[in-house]
Amino acid sequence: MAKRDYYEILGVTRTVTEVELKVAFRKQAMQHHPDRNPGDKEAEAKFKELNEAYQCLSDTQKRAAYDRFGHAAFDGAGGMGGGFGGGDGFSSSMADIFDDLFGDMMGRRGGGRGAARERGSDLRYNMEITLEEAFNGKTATLKLPTSVACEPCSGSGAKSGSKPRTCATCAGHGRVRAQQGFFAVERTCPTCHGRGEVIENPCPACAGAGRVTRERTLSVNIPAGVEDGTRIRLAGEGEAGLRGGPSGDLYIFLAIKPHPFFQRDGADLFCRVPISMVKAALGGEISVRSVGGEEAKVKVPEGTQSGKQFKIKGKGMPVLRSRDFGDLYIQTTVETPQNLTRKQRELLAEFDKESSNKTHPESTGFFSKMKDFFDL
Repeated sequence: MAKRDYYEILGVTRTVTEVELKVAFRKQAMQHHPDRNPGDKEAEAKFKELNEAYQCLSDTQKRAAYDRFGHAAFDGAGGMGGGFGGGDGFSSSMADIFDDLFGDMMGRRGGGRGAARERGSDLRYNMEITLEEAFNGKTATLKLPTSVACEPCSGSGAKSGSKPRTCATCAGHGRVRAQQGFFAVERTCPTCHGRGEVIENPCPACAGAGRVTRERTLSVNIPAGVEDGTRIRLAGEGEAGLRGGPSGDLYIFLAIKPHPFFQRDGADLFCRVPISMVKAALGGEISVRSVGGEEAKVKVPEGTQSGKQFKIKGKGMPVLRSRDFGDLYIQTTVETPQNLTRKQRELLAEFDKESSNKTHPESTGFFSKMKDFFDL
């Protein structure tokens, strides 16, 4: 039987944000969790299906692959979908999801002896680049203050020469249980505050946090062809984790500055070029430059009107991760002459006197149709 669409399973659209996705998953997972539906095979199957969909869509790379190829992105041995299936992986995943669902309600995150090592937060950096930089690509240097692992204690939070000891109250689990009738209530350990470890001699450099704030310099490669809103992920370059935990990721969001000459639509560029009334009437040639600086000549035929477009193939923006280029569209606007001399006025008046219906067919036709419409 064909697998259901992951977005449909979670009841969200393809434009869902990470926060909205998590909220939708939690709502349904709490409803269908096996602990709330003991012996209900249908609820367990539904929860397994929800878990599989969320594991895919909550991962940036897996979601991108799924949006492009659907379930085919994870078919076959060794594919990106490894671990979505049943067996031990599913049992372990159910435990992890249970922690994620109910951990906040119990005042903790995570669990077990690894609770002391918390993953660092993801960071966001907004970068503005020019259209020329988006055309050519660039290597950008970023300087940003962020939390990094404390060197004196190697991120452990304990003073050099000492180590954190396992919390005696919770035996390193970070939480304690209390039986209340039929239910077993779990709460954060009051001694270690959910960390599972107690630091008796904190590191003086980081006050036991295992991380300090420093300004870091990073280089990021911006490929040619990026568009406004492109997101670049630098894995492990986010905030350092607490007490030696893994670092988060850094997400760079690109914004392209408005250009004085070009407007962009995907890989195509549009440029508005004013031409004189004489050139529009008699025809001629205009010279323009592409965003890459190359000169391109455009032949303007006799009788060109405002709004006429001319296509210059392959002179647009590069297509991301491709050797292809978009096109450049030149749109002409006929400029009405201003500040005329007396002689120029006389020449134009004489020209207008000599004009016929064939000289201005569009305006002549318009007023003729209007006259017929209103029976004038």
